[in-house]
Amino acid sequence: MDCKYFGECGACVVYENGYDAQLKKKLDLNKERFLPFFDGEILVFESPQLNYRSRCEFKLWHVGDEIFYAMNNKDKSKKVVLIDSCPQANIHINILMPKLIKLIKTKNIDFKLFGIDFLSSQNGEIVVSFLYHRKLDEDWLSIAKEIAKELNIYIIGRSRKQKLVVTQDYITESLNIEDKEYRFNYIENSFSQPNAKVNEKMISWIINSLEKNNDDLLELYCGAGNFTIPFATKFNKVLATEISKSSINAAKTNMELNDIYNIEFVRMSVEEFTQALDGVREFRRMKDVDIDRYNFSTIFVDPPRSGMDSTTSMFSARYDNILYISCNPESLVRDLEIIYKTHDIIEMALFDQFPYTHHVEMGVKLKRRV
Repeated sequence: MDCKYFGECGACVVYENGYDAQLKKKLDLNKERFLPFFDGEILVFESPQLNYRSRCEFKLWHVGDEIFYAMNNKDKSKKVVLIDSCPQANIHINILMPKLIKLIKTKNIDFKLFGIDFLSSQNGEIVVSFLYHRKLDEDWLSIAKEIAKELNIYIIGRSRKQKLVVTQDYITESLNIEDKEYRFNYIENSFSQPNAKVNEKMISWIINSLEKNNDDLLELYCGAGNFTIPFATKFNKVLATEISKSSINAAKTNMELNDIYNIEFVRMSVEEFTQALDGVREFRRMKDVDIDRYNFSTIFVDPPRSGMDSTTSMFSARYDNILYISCNPESLVRDLEIIYKTHDIIEMALFDQFPYTHHVEMGVKLKRRV
């Protein structure tokens, strides 16, 4: 990726000698990091080197009467670097950026505007969030509708305790997994995988090892069903838990969008679910779930950056097969110190979700030791 802001913009910090060099650094580091648990080959799944992000957040910077997109400066002593494009962002966002900022200025709605967030599908459907330090009124809404129509986008206006929606607050993404298309509604201001092509590779890597069987899958931290829905095609039934109400609602919508109905979603924390499963406490949210109908042989987890706590790691170790996607190798090491007592790693993968940064996603497949 050739970017004129390398060395200034704080978004990309590892770019010397090009893409291959930064990827090798990540692989070498993680080979060493996971050597106590796994000495085999770590599979590497590359990212597109350009236009790979479908979710981007930019500051909106005012300089006199002019406005600019901005990112944090790599040099912490300086405030920002002003930009007019971002080669990280997918092609649809890059095409939109100059058109949008021109209309914002022309329509005179930049007062107290401090941020612009983009959420795009691979086919160009885009939601743009305008972030303000002022209350938005009907005049703003009327102008936002004009901009949305002219640019064929959806717009959200946000300020403190306020959200104004122009048309809709989501896009519909299509993912190609093993020559099958899956569709997902991604809601503005909710988590979604930012690198669509690497996301497809993560799902495919796991699904490749799953044979169609009559056992059931337990999933923790299911989010909006990104993994749940494709995985459901390989299992008899799936029980998936998630603490976020909005994510559970989105997951149910996405299940219907893909005509898959062998999933039960339960809104509860991992701690609560463990208590319910062990009969320690009863929860009304579990009243319609007949847990005795399930025959779990496999558990899948995709926790936040903090990873799983010791209780959840020990809970996961109850199951013969563990599938783990981690966005933080350091917390993964901590969790493996518990799980590795009873399970062997049979395969590991590195997914370069965020090129030109230090961040990677790791995938681990574990099987109970005989």
